Amino acid sequence: MVRPGVWTIVVAAGGGSRFGRHKQYERLGERRVLDWALQAARAVSEGIVLVVPAGEAARGEPGVDAVVAGGATRSASVRAGLAAVPGEAAIVVVHDAARPLASVALFERVIAAVAEGEEAVVPGVALTSTIKRVAGGHVAETVDRASLVEVQTPQAFRAACLRAAHAGGHDATDDAALVEALGVAVAVVEGEASNIKVTHPPDLAVARALLDHRP
Repeated sequence: MVRPGVWTIVVAAGGGSRFGRHKQYERLGERRVLDWALQAARAVSEGIVLVVPAGEAARGEPGVDAVVAGGATRSASVRAGLAAVPGEAAIVVVHDAARPLASVALFERVIAAVAEGEEAVVPGVALTSTIKRVAGGHVAETVDRASLVEVQTPQAFRAACLRAAHAGGHDATDDAALVEALGVAVAVVEGEASNIKVTHPPDLAVARALLDHRP
């Protein structure tokens, strides 16, 4: 259900250095990778800003309110998208186009948590592998994974909180880290194991297999 006051920034500005090409434009089923992210975002958002590589910014995208050029880093790309979000937006969701299988239910879960009072919300999934910290090519310690989660997108924020987090122009691997730097508590909701990130070519094959087995 579309929620008034909710805007989503879909970040699709990566150069694909690890994938070998622009993965966001690769085919996944009958659509491009980024189209799946846009579809889920559109189901819950009053407005959508799509952030793309600079050379693609002039190309229109159906169902998108603004298409803007990304920056040199992920955080810079999010800031470019945030600049296109209207000032009256109450909640801003940030989602990586490289996670095409995030469900509408997951979007709704993070948005609902902010609507109910949280400043920032991320989805997380429990780690299943043994985690070790390495120093100098040797194991320094085995880390207790019980309190660790792998964080995903979509991540939802009160708009003022996200704007404040980005005001300093700093970089981080996700937006929640910038919010944490402000001393703001970030809530965690249940993520989805199928919400994989397409980083290397084999990941796209996994995404295709997961898509084939969707109900």
